[in-house]
Amino acid sequence: MLATVYDRLKKVIVDRLDVEETKIVPQSRFSEDLEADSLDLVELIMAIEEEFTSSNSKLEIPDEEAESIKTVQHVLDYLASQGVKGS
Repeated sequence: MLATVYDRLKKVIVDRLDVEETKIVPQSRFSEDLEADSLDLVELIMAIEEEFTSSNSKLEIPDEEAESIKTVQHVLDYLASQGVKGS
């Protein structure tokens, strides 16, 4: 079974922020709920770019976009807007 975008994103967040998967819901705020500092967020954005870059499309999240990403849902919405699909 292929992992959904949400499942893949959760795995990246767990790996990068060292938080329990149960804490990650679409409404989770990176700074407040998942206790990420600015360096954590930079590393998380890079890990998300890496996870969702495929052989035929490179994902790059511009700095101004990255600064507006505050919740897990923001990332999901951004990925969807970039055409990232469920597998």
